[in-house]
Amino acid sequence: MSEESWAGTYFNYFTEIEEHFQRARGTSLFLMSPLDWALVEGWKNTGVPLEAVLRGIDDAFEKYNSRKKKTAQQVNSLSYCAQAVTKAAEEILNNRPQRKGPPTAEESLPNEALRTELESRIPELEAKGYTSQAEAVRQIVANFAVHHQNLEELEQHLSAIEEKILAQARAAQTEAELLSARQDLEGELRPHRSRLSAPELAMLEKSFLDRRLFDRLGVRRLSLFFLL
Repeated sequence: MSEESWAGTYFNYFTEIEEHFQRARGTSLFLMSPLDWALVEGWKNTGVPLEAVLRGIDDAFEKYNSRKKKTAQQVNSLSYCAQAVTKAAEEILNNRPQRKGPPTAEESLPNEALRTELESRIPELEAKGYTSQAEAVRQIVANFAVHHQNLEELEQHLSAIEEKILAQARAAQTEAELLSARQDLEGELRPHRSRLSAPELAMLEKSFLDRRLFDRLGVRRLSLFFLL
């Protein structure tokens, strides 16, 4: 594992994976599906290192390209790489030295830009009835210079607020809305179930449904990645 900081890795996570998968697949025209994005977000949320995802993609495509029986069909989902990513993550995490001290902010993650974007979420949350969550964000904004010194801890705070939003939204969700979301999930997931373990399926289902719920609410995400 390189000495790349948590902050740099975090902000490159989605784009690096998308571009790496496109290169491995051999086309820049391929667009990842909502299920693919949910899988990436699930990896991020469970702490799978970026290095592990990239290595897993390479290992999966190396196995695919070396197969004896050749077919014209291409790899059309990131889920094809899920098992290889899990294996790579286990190998990396088992051999990684523990980091000493909290991560620090970098010039590439400007204080003012993040603060302004986060502040813009406050009236949006209030308009949707998430007043306590809006107040929690307001408190973070008021002390942002301090929070900005430890981005990993800040992300944990913002993730906790997101979970409270989701909990409130789930309680207000109708049976018909939940059924529709689960039907969409099953339609996306059905071709890929055999390639995913039970923990991976559970992670993916949660990430997919959470993303769908945020889309329906019309509330922008608070996670640092979505602020820039």
